[in-house]
Amino acid sequence: MASAIPPDPASSRYVLRLYVSGRAARSARAIVNIRHICETHLKNQYELEVIDIYQDPQGLRENQVVAVPTLIRLLPEPLRRMIGDLSDSDRVLAGLEIIPNPESPD
Repeated sequence: MASAIPPDPASSRYVLRLYVSGRAARSARAIVNIRHICETHLKNQYELEVIDIYQDPQGLRENQVVAVPTLIRLLPEPLRRMIGDLSDSDRVLAGLEIIPNPESPD
């Protein structure tokens, strides 16, 4: 089976959705962290939608969100999910396939 080729961040448009829980401290950190990562590494190449689960509880079921904060990369495909406050920027960048995953056996 061939391994997936990571998208080229220079030519890709990233569509991200972050599920948070109101004004919880962990959710607030996740919002700040992902905005910083996007502005630093994806300037003008991303759309970020922040969804408060208290305002849109239906979205939890539809998108199979089991914990918050949860970041979902909708595009480029394939879909990717990350849970937590997104404070480890290297892990987030690797998870979003913006940089190669240092733990990958390639």
